[in-house]
Amino acid sequence: MLLGAIGLWSLNLTVTRYILTHGFQPLAYSIVRYGLASLVFAAIGLAVERSLRLTPRDTLRALAAALVLFVNQIGFVYALDTTSASVIAVILAATPIFAAILGLVLRTETLHARFWLGAALSFVGVAVVAVGAGGAVAGDARGIGYGLLTAASWAVYSTLITPLMQRYSATRISATVVAGSWVPLLFVGWSQVSSQQWDLGWWVWVLLAFATLGPLVLTNVLWFRSLDKIGPSRATLAANLQPFLAAVLAVILLGERPGASLFVGGALIAVGILLARRSRRNAATPDAVPRTLST
Repeated sequence: MLLGAIGLWSLNLTVTRYILTHGFQPLAYSIVRYGLASLVFAAIGLAVERSLRLTPRDTLRALAAALVLFVNQIGFVYALDTTSASVIAVILAATPIFAAILGLVLRTETLHARFWLGAALSFVGVAVVAVGAGGAVAGDARGIGYGLLTAASWAVYSTLITPLMQRYSATRISATVVAGSWVPLLFVGWSQVSSQQWDLGWWVWVLLAFATLGPLVLTNVLWFRSLDKIGPSRATLAANLQPFLAAVLAVILLGERPGASLFVGGALIAVGILLARRSRRNAATPDAVPRTLST
């Protein structure tokens, strides 16, 4: 189940990149995908739990998380629209660093010198990837910026959603959060929906269905059941491989040709994360970013 969730998340970047380069406008894609996912989560929640209700206070927290997820989705689709999937995959590997820094700001983390060394290595790795992006692997300043926005907003989203995960199922939370993020997406992206050409070919629609039902819906079940079976520490350690697996899949399936900078940057990010994780573990702090649903 754990490997299934990681595989689906990893494929999501390649699939989304393909869809966006074959006729779907970025916000139109997000609106259709999140609209369908909202219906699926609501149907599952009502069928299994008979209710989608949250307390008023938790509803406000869920809506705040939805706004952050809205920002995350903007960054995600525009990053993959302007930059190659392998580049964005490696940049997203730095997400745990953003989560730890946010924990420091909120005073939920105690970070030692080894963490800052790891953070510095990770950001140097991101810089190497950004500077080297180009040629066959398309990359520009906007795409890199959107990738960093995606990573940072996912860390904020995970922090907001963590308390809710202690009181509700992932399906119930997702029904509220995904629908809550769909509304502003529809508002800002309506012009793209109205101008979107819908005759995209059956393969694009098959991939959109996969991107909705697989990385966005099925992974909820697989991820949380794997957490229950093997524990969060082992599960999240394996999940850190996801961005690098996503980069490999993008190279294989999309024919992207990464330069040496992508490998060097990815190695620096990986080493930085290992140092940061060890520092946080020694400080007796949580070592994982909760994953409730994939972008």
